[in-house]
Amino acid sequence: MTKIVNHWIGGKTAEGASGNHGPVTDPATGEVTTKVAYASVEEVDAAVAAAKEAYLSWGQSSLATRTSVLFRFRALLDAHRDEIAELITAEHGKVHSDALGEVARGLEIVDLACGISVQLKGELSTQVATRVDVASIRQPLGVVAGITPFNFPAMVPLWMFPLAIACGNTFVLKPSEKDPSASVRLAELLSEAGLPDGVFNVVHGDKVAVDRLLDHSDVKAVSFVGSTPIARYIHTTASANGKRVQALGGAKNHMLVLPDADLDAAADAVVSAAYGSAGERCMAISAVVAVGAIGDTLVEKIRERAEKIKIGPGSDPTSEMGPLITATHRDKVASYVTGAAAEGAEVVLDGTGYTVDGHENGHWIGISLLDRVPTSAAAYRDEIFGPVLCVLRAETYEEALDLINASPYGNGTAIFTRDGGAARRFQMEVEAGMVGVNVPIPVPVGYHSFGGWKDSLFGDHHIYGNDGTHFYTRGKVVTTRWPDPADAPTGVDLGFPRNH
Repeated sequence: MTKIVNHWIGGKTAEGASGNHGPVTDPATGEVTTKVAYASVEEVDAAVAAAKEAYLSWGQSSLATRTSVLFRFRALLDAHRDEIAELITAEHGKVHSDALGEVARGLEIVDLACGISVQLKGELSTQVATRVDVASIRQPLGVVAGITPFNFPAMVPLWMFPLAIACGNTFVLKPSEKDPSASVRLAELLSEAGLPDGVFNVVHGDKVAVDRLLDHSDVKAVSFVGSTPIARYIHTTASANGKRVQALGGAKNHMLVLPDADLDAAADAVVSAAYGSAGERCMAISAVVAVGAIGDTLVEKIRERAEKIKIGPGSDPTSEMGPLITATHRDKVASYVTGAAAEGAEVVLDGTGYTVDGHENGHWIGISLLDRVPTSAAAYRDEIFGPVLCVLRAETYEEALDLINASPYGNGTAIFTRDGGAARRFQMEVEAGMVGVNVPIPVPVGYHSFGGWKDSLFGDHHIYGNDGTHFYTRGKVVTTRWPDPADAPTGVDLGFPRNH
């Protein structure tokens, strides 16, 4: 019998009432294993109403109450990390170790949320004028929403809701309909940890659910991670409706390799960063810029390593890379490789047509490596989101930097070099939000914020870290004067208030 994933509203499972469902496949077999309910406008409204009702008490609850729930949730999440990783592998396809790593990075933000009291401390200035004090405080927004992608079905929601609810907000999550089970399991663990009903809700669906969240007057803020076109749409639509928005978009992350770099270390790093999780990461390295005469040697070292990657079902502990999320996405990724030569690239490795014995209907694609890729090629211009690596050549550091900065994306980047001066210059001059120095995937730890520049971010706030706390709260300044009991009333004064 096909499993059905329903909504989570008001602290319990809510069976889909719209009659619309979507298929969820096992990427390793291509079989439909699950159906997920698609929410109607009325079902989204019910989730928002539950969150609004819960906010009346949760928004006024003490920090101790909120953090005690999060501490219990953290313990449960840690205890069930293998179970959640198995759900991710079954629906996304990534290997189990990668799924475990996703949960671990999500736990970092739960840790941050457990210590939220430090980030929520206000400021106080006393005696700014005679018997006048000024205090700055931060308060929650109310009902907030998160719209999250398929590639990290546990981690990205965990980048959002722990901070949001720690700050006193209530939350409505619309996860990807392609791999929805992990989000519901997180909701169950939150309930088990003692989170009051309605503080966290999950509605599944498509554009109907998304658009209702963007339009609903009771939703005060929207967090989003996904492709650049959708991020732009989310930001434009939600902002027009008066909401606060953080919308993280796509990427084309470059690794700059200078002639003095350790080429073996650089090759190891780029293979891991380009092909890990089958390239379905917004922080994947998808373009390498080789400077000077090292290009041929570097490409050969990359090829040698890439050919040894074992591709297979994510549930197989010997697999290093799993399938892509859907057959449609697999075919789109393959099209960039089959069309690369006609656009001037040299195809070093062609992973199209790859299959796994016994799983021939899975969404398989092998490793692809393209060399001497012109910047006009679609494989370079577009975010492929698959295991395709482009190598470009540059004669000088300056030429390479100009190439990288000309990209419309500015999510992450990396430089590999032994020269500290060159590394420092690069980190100051490159136009990207996250920079790695001999680190290929510079995802910040939880207490620093994650976010890009240019077409990789819409809105003023990065996600998690201090930016996350600021996004889910708003500042208020309170100026207070208490009369001395010995003073007599001074009467009405219509003049401009004085500070002395």
